[in-house]
Amino acid sequence: MQLWQLVDTANAPIFGIDVDGNANEWNNKTAEITGFSNEEAMNLPLVETFIVEKLQKSVKEVMDNAIRGIKTSNYELEFCTK
Repeated sequence: MQLWQLVDTANAPIFGIDVDGNANEWNNKTAEITGFSNEEAMNLPLVETFIVEKLQKSVKEVMDNAIRGIKTSNYELEFCTK
């Protein structure tokens, strides 16, 4: 099985962002939870578009840290849904 197949069929939401914070990975479970397809989500700003407003600041901090190589363990977030 290819890596992309494992990501796409995982029983957990898996998403990725580029250095600008735009979605560049969106697996099937993430699409199921949010109601936004992979095609709809690609290249949109993850935090501003898909994260509930009350968590946007803290999620942005975690994402910015991740881009800089600073790890955060066990962080939960809440997606906006259609």
